[in-house]
Amino acid sequence: MQGRITKQISNQYTVDTQCEKIICSARGKFKNMGLSPVVGDIVEIDPENKTIEKIISRKNKLDRPVVANVDVALIVTSLKKPDISYTLLDKLLTIVQSNNIEPIIVLTKLDLVSKRELKALKKTLKYYEKLNIKVIQNTKLYKLRKMLKDKVVVLTGQTGAGKSTILNKLDKNLNLETKPISEALNRGVHTTRHTELYKIGKMYMVDTPGFSALDLNMMSVEELKNTFREFANYKCMYKDCTHNNEKNCGVKKALDDGLILPTRYENYIRFLKEIYENSSKLYK
Repeated sequence: MQGRITKQISNQYTVDTQCEKIICSARGKFKNMGLSPVVGDIVEIDPENKTIEKIISRKNKLDRPVVANVDVALIVTSLKKPDISYTLLDKLLTIVQSNNIEPIIVLTKLDLVSKRELKALKKTLKYYEKLNIKVIQNTKLYKLRKMLKDKVVVLTGQTGAGKSTILNKLDKNLNLETKPISEALNRGVHTTRHTELYKIGKMYMVDTPGFSALDLNMMSVEELKNTFREFANYKCMYKDCTHNNEKNCGVKKALDDGLILPTRYENYIRFLKEIYENSSKLYK
């Protein structure tokens, strides 16, 4: 029988088989393999002995929160109070995409933006849409639910951007107001010792306010370049060009020609330096 792990406490795993939830233990062979089942894993179980027999190959695995097979990250982005941060947005997009997770940018607080500001913002956000990154307003709930159907979802974004409000709108029974999901479920914001998936409508939501790690510690320069997907459209003289100080760089030329959003390139260079700094610390 196959199912998804929705909760783990010690060596007890709650497996949702769609028909029923079965609490299982992990076979000792996983320890010998240096592998541990985690929340989000698709597993094969022996329902009689209530043991996990096999972990189906993962599409990804996050360390904070510890969860596997995440499909979508909602990047909740406030346009005002707090103002939109393109540095944070690009960093989250980089981390999400490097983990093989689909990003969806959810815009909040549009009512606080003037028509003039909104026009400029929409022009910038159109750039992201051209990169095949979905951008949606938080008021488009029907469309959002359709996007998230049967998906495992995490939330991330600015503090105060309205993550809890979105969750509350997706499922009115949560009654979150301005509280994180775990608090609404009587689990305490910082005292929860386990990750858990909750069924909200036809999706699974990770019991966490989002990623707690925004560093690029484990990322290579090549992986960073790949997350700035528009760079692939421009050829450079050198195959290993980092688009920084090299001559005849197609990306820098595209930037000069107005084809690349300046804040995107600036953030790429910022993240590139962060990776170099992390690497130098690692090998000291």
